[in-house]
Amino acid sequence: MKIPFAIRVLLACVLGFARLNAIAAAKPQLPNVIFILADDLGWKDLGCYGSTFYETPNLDSLAKRGMRFTDAYAACCVCSPTRASILTGKYPARLHLTDWLPGKKDSPELKLNRAPLIDHLPLEQTTFATRLQKQGYKTAFMGKWHLGSKEYFPEHHGFDINIAGCGRGSPPSYFSPYGIPTLKDGPPGEYLTDRLTDEAVNFLKAQTNGPFLLYLSHYAVHVPLQAKPEKMEKYKAKAAALPKVEPEFARLQGGRMRLIQNHAVYASMIESLDESIGRVLKQLDDSGLATNTIVIFTSDNGGLSTAEGSPTSNYPLKAGKGWAYEGGVREPLLVAWPGQTKPGSVCAEPIISTDYFETILQWANVSSQQPTDGRSLIPLLKGGHPSQRALFWHYPHYSNQGGRPYGAIRDGDFKLIEWYEDMRVELYNLRKDISEQLDVSAQMPEKVSELRDKLHAWRKSVDAATPTPNPNYSPKN
Repeated sequence: MKIPFAIRVLLACVLGFARLNAIAAAKPQLPNVIFILADDLGWKDLGCYGSTFYETPNLDSLAKRGMRFTDAYAACCVCSPTRASILTGKYPARLHLTDWLPGKKDSPELKLNRAPLIDHLPLEQTTFATRLQKQGYKTAFMGKWHLGSKEYFPEHHGFDINIAGCGRGSPPSYFSPYGIPTLKDGPPGEYLTDRLTDEAVNFLKAQTNGPFLLYLSHYAVHVPLQAKPEKMEKYKAKAAALPKVEPEFARLQGGRMRLIQNHAVYASMIESLDESIGRVLKQLDDSGLATNTIVIFTSDNGGLSTAEGSPTSNYPLKAGKGWAYEGGVREPLLVAWPGQTKPGSVCAEPIISTDYFETILQWANVSSQQPTDGRSLIPLLKGGHPSQRALFWHYPHYSNQGGRPYGAIRDGDFKLIEWYEDMRVELYNLRKDISEQLDVSAQMPEKVSELRDKLHAWRKSVDAATPTPNPNYSPKN
């Protein structure tokens, strides 16, 4: 029997759609990515990293879901350069974006004038958001941006949605009205950390079709130190019940650094931050998105321990934000990759913030198509052990927290710091001396020479801008 033409056309369409559905079903589903960045959160500020004063049950739970890194680093000891390195996979020195924006000005009492500094993340720099956006991801940025004026805001760097991202490095207020030009004020007294979380949860609720990238960049726990009154009362009582420990501060190159975690306001801000992560994780579970969503949590530089109220302690790490020492650049890093990363695993491999770019692109099945300074963390997240490499820092500026211009390299267990004022060096064996108390440069001249040569070669390779002598130098008495 001859089948009518119309029926044959209909059957062909049905079979064609079936084949397309089969192909679609066979194609691997791209994972969702949530990147959560805290501001000024120190390495020791989470329970899973050893804090006994701050309470972070949700972040501790995230650590149990995935991998906790013990030797994760920011590419700079202050915020804007690290943020640029995360987005582009490039060292701040290569970008010539090496200080917080607009940066600390030159001054007669400073021996060096700062190196040239661009005041934005250039539009020609490709971010992982741009690459994922082209791959079909819905992309959203929420929170602190601090990478230039309006023409360089997140919407110009690959994000479909920008909520609260602007040129500000800190909020005028954590309570509404916020004074953030890209965030509508909420009801009087609304807390900024809660508001950003509300926006993130609403975004997740709307994600029903296709992969997404959510970059939740909290302003917390950056100054101003402002917290909910009820939480402050809780931690004031907790601090009062602590046994008296002396000294509370240690001397540090003409200044001091905090040794004890007991700051009630700061602890309250951390608890609000932790509650935010808990709400995001709960929404993933409630929406059925958790099994195909990768969550990364980290910070942009070390905890504030030497200035501006010195609210936290990074001990046993030395110093904090704005400094060359471990307290200035070593970060908490938690990564949960369902079905791939062993729950509760710990990685001691040194990694740096330039690595997130390659990692996220590999998750999204996108090639980088450009030279970068990082490498994918996926082998580590799957339990592997990549070959050793050196990590580098270049900070040709004076920080607001007392730090001085420096370059540094970590290669294996050893870390060398070179101070640009007089080119003096310090050398530490971090495996034996995580607190950087014993400078072994005089005892190991060959190691100093080896690392210094690598550091200088790296600076040349990235065309690092250098500070210059200050012709108006007039030290204070």
